[in-house]
Amino acid sequence: MTAHLECLSHTPLLGHYDPAQNVLDEVFAVQRAARARIDAFAPELVVLFSPDNFNGFFYNVMPSFCIGTGAHAIGDFGSLAGRVGVPFDLATECATAVVNDGIDAALSHDMQVDHGVAYPLEHIIGGLDKYPVIPVFVNAVAEPLPTFKRARLLGEAIGKWAHATGKRVLFIGSGGLSHQPPVPVYATAPEPVRKSLDGDGYNLSPEARALRTRRVIEAGKAFAQDQNTLHPLNPGWDNGFLDMLQAQTYAQLDSVPNAVVSQIAGRSTHEVKTWLAAFAALSVYGPYQASDRYYREIPEWIAGFGGLSAKPLGT
Repeated sequence: MTAHLECLSHTPLLGHYDPAQNVLDEVFAVQRAARARIDAFAPELVVLFSPDNFNGFFYNVMPSFCIGTGAHAIGDFGSLAGRVGVPFDLATECATAVVNDGIDAALSHDMQVDHGVAYPLEHIIGGLDKYPVIPVFVNAVAEPLPTFKRARLLGEAIGKWAHATGKRVLFIGSGGLSHQPPVPVYATAPEPVRKSLDGDGYNLSPEARALRTRRVIEAGKAFAQDQNTLHPLNPGWDNGFLDMLQAQTYAQLDSVPNAVVSQIAGRSTHEVKTWLAAFAALSVYGPYQASDRYYREIPEWIAGFGGLSAKPLGT
């Protein structure tokens, strides 16, 4: 077996404002099972598709996609902090191949990453540098957003490169599903917030970071009591998306406008493009079998929370 895939929702609210213990136990069981599958696969390389919540990418320079040849995690919300084990030469080869394949991905020699990267590395890998990791940023919150088609083509380009390496490659998609946490919108934000979105937020003070954390925690508490305080979760859309991934029919999303998805399932639902890119990368290896599907609405985490595994048929 030369490829394996694990997609998993993430939450910065874990340990800050949690659902009932039985739900926590359920999520932890999903994560342990994913970690066991990854350990059995023993990847030689991990390609991690993830979004960012204005912690490492800002409107001063906002690419649709960026490939990290080096990265460090900031440890927001108590997530893991430190250097990510990025193999510089391999990541550079990957970025070059993607650009040569017609995808205009940016490159970062020192990508600043948040919980979107740290969460899966901690919970289903076991550390920031347990395996070589190439982080791939997919813009999911800063309009204008990349389309579903471009995310699919990005995944396919990375899949072609990964397949050609002959290595055992693990693809991870981190984020989603339906949700709309209190991420500011530039067009309606007050001037101090706009400055933060323009790049002032790159190095937040401990006090500003704590305030931001408290704001999200309070939003989770309010949403758990009344799901009209934010955009409601949409399990119908979430499960339909998972159906498309399982059936390998996700190309039908190519024609779906971003605004429609935002309206139906929330502005941060575009994090599912990390899942789409990961499955598109896996598809280069041929037809696949998806398994170990998980889904639950978790309002305490402001998330339609899910997981899905896959591997090429016959492996």
